[in-house]
Amino acid sequence: MKANTNNKQNLVSETNQQRSVSSVVNAKTTTEGEGFVVHRAFPNETVREFDPFLLVDEMGPFAVSSGEAKGAPDHPHRGFETVTYMIEGVFEHKDSQGNSGILKSGDVQWMTAGSGVIHSEMPEKEFSKRGGTLHGFQLWVNLPRKDKMMNPRYQDVPSNKIPTVEDNGVKVKIIAGEAMGKQAVIDTRTPIMYLHYTIQPGAKTVQKVPKNYNVFAYVIDGNGLFGQEQKSVYKEQSVFFEKDGNEVQIEASKNSDSPLQVLLIAGVPLEEPVARYGPFVMNTEGEIKQAILDYNNGKMGKIDF
Repeated sequence: MKANTNNKQNLVSETNQQRSVSSVVNAKTTTEGEGFVVHRAFPNETVREFDPFLLVDEMGPFAVSSGEAKGAPDHPHRGFETVTYMIEGVFEHKDSQGNSGILKSGDVQWMTAGSGVIHSEMPEKEFSKRGGTLHGFQLWVNLPRKDKMMNPRYQDVPSNKIPTVEDNGVKVKIIAGEAMGKQAVIDTRTPIMYLHYTIQPGAKTVQKVPKNYNVFAYVIDGNGLFGQEQKSVYKEQSVFFEKDGNEVQIEASKNSDSPLQVLLIAGVPLEEPVARYGPFVMNTEGEIKQAILDYNNGKMGKIDF
């Protein structure tokens, strides 16, 4: 009987093991599009990609005066997905498939570029006229080889359709995956977890994450303690986790003046070759050359509305 009890304890220990921190990396400030400021979590000198994720940019936050709002005019994509999450401000999206949409505060657009699309991301006209604060995120998610040439598609999801749960000083917005008993409404080609946590000072959360997922977090505001070591991480820093457990613990520092705002992002690694050139992400250099040729020959269409 005693041996059986020990076995149960061991099983519980294996089932509920907190991940440890692999590294903490500072975001790099750079510019994109027409010159708007972004804080780039990666790629950088330390982290080139974090399979299946290719890029994380925090746009702003920055104030823009009337007529000064900048965006990313017509540009191509092939072979991956772009996920735009607006925190504040209003953006307008268009593509060469005839899709368009307005992204307001809290809204998400999950665009699967697939075989190729011309995309435009610009401040909405009325917002541009009046000015205001722009703040948002763009995440690039790689597509598996089998899906790289799929038909492009959009998923525009307004904030009020995105599940949000609040309990014990912890609030989570579930963009993809599952948290606190709620499931996201967005469909992803690769199993993904994309969670926006707001944690009051002194409160903490433990998020279940499948053991085969790669996991990282990005601190938007405040500071917190991450992983089994309770590693201190601050605003505009990313924390990458080891694959040594199936839980991630995040605690907001007790002495913080503001809540901890953090994105927790995880996904199944594709473990495939990555060839990338600007807005094209494929598996081979030959496929990159073909993407450039197709773009130059107009095969990805144009935005004409």
